[in-house]
Amino acid sequence: MIEFILNGKKVSTKVPDDTPLLWVIRDEFHLKGTKFGCGISMCGACTVHIDGDPVRACKYPVKLVNKKQITTIEGLNNEHPLQEAWIKEQVPQCGYCQSGQIMQAATLLASNKDPSEKEIVAHMSNNLCRCMAYSRIKKAIKTAANSTSETVSIFDPALNGQKEI
Repeated sequence: MIEFILNGKKVSTKVPDDTPLLWVIRDEFHLKGTKFGCGISMCGACTVHIDGDPVRACKYPVKLVNKKQITTIEGLNNEHPLQEAWIKEQVPQCGYCQSGQIMQAATLLASNKDPSEKEIVAHMSNNLCRCMAYSRIKKAIKTAANSTSETVSIFDPALNGQKEI
C-alpha cells in the first residue's frame, strides 16, 4: 500500500507500483484538473507538486510518492493569486494546458516573488501551450507577482504543511 498526502488529505492506494501518478489522481481520486497531454513528460499539462516541486505526473510512478505531499490544481482551492490573474488576464484559449501552467508558475512565485520576464520564460519554457497563449501567461504571472500583500497557502512539507506565498 502506498500512502501520501493529496491536497492536504491523507490517502492510500493499492495500485501497482509502476502506475503513473496521473492515473491515480484522475481515476482513483477523481481529480480531473490534472490533464493527460503527451504521455512522455514533455508538455507539462500533467504538472503537480510533489513536496513543493513541479513534477510531470504522466510518467511519475506512484511508488515514488509514498509518504510525500502531492498538490494538484484542486489543492489551490481557487484562491491562488495565479488563478485570479489567469481570469483577469483572460489567459486560456482552449484551456487544456492551463492547470499545468498554473502549477508550474506557482513554484516560481513560491521561490521568487518578483520574477523578471527572463526568469518567467526560463521557468515556464518546458510547459507547452498549443494555443500559443504565452504572452498572456507571462502577463498573468507578473500580475500575480504584483498582486497585493494578500497571502495564499500552498502545501510545503518542509514546513510540515502549509506555506504562505
